[in-house]
Amino acid sequence: MFIDYSIVRSARKTIAITVLPDGRVLVRAPRRASLLSIQRFVDRSVPWIRKTREKAAAKAAAAASIPPITPAEVRALADAARMDLPPRVRRYAALMQVRYGRITIRNQVSRWGSCSSKGNLNFNCLLEKCPEFVRDYVVVHELCHRKEMKHSARFWALVARYDPDYKTAVRWLSENGGLLIDAMKKGEAPE
Repeated sequence: MFIDYSIVRSARKTIAITVLPDGRVLVRAPRRASLLSIQRFVDRSVPWIRKTREKAAAKAAAAASIPPITPAEVRALADAARMDLPPRVRRYAALMQVRYGRITIRNQVSRWGSCSSKGNLNFNCLLEKCPEFVRDYVVVHELCHRKEMKHSARFWALVARYDPDYKTAVRWLSENGGLLIDAMKKGEAPE
């Protein structure tokens, strides 16, 4: 199979391939790498390139199937989160025997939740578009930061203690979270 690609040369030491969201292939190569060595690397990478292009196409199709989330819907999601998340936090905090400060619901594009050193909790209003087990995981995750601020082995052991199936939620967010954030960004864009 012939793969069309662009080459970017730099002071790097190895050859690397990136498949861009639109399916184009970018090869990053050392300045002195021969065209033959680059072509051989690309030829060996054809199965990976195909698989990555298929994933990108599937992601683009999934993104196209999610309607934009309008600012009015974001406000409604934030209102729903203000009703849903605090009781969830109270329940898990009691179970975990941790204290927390303020709970704030935000419209974020890079985080699902956060915990400050003072114990204030922030949650993304888009959690209301996520399954309940994902909301539970994010609450547990942030409350675990009340015992361990860093994402250390001890931290993940705490998460697993209170949410044994947390990896399913992590996977769900990895596969779907970006699509929700993109839908929100689409809804904010002027027509």
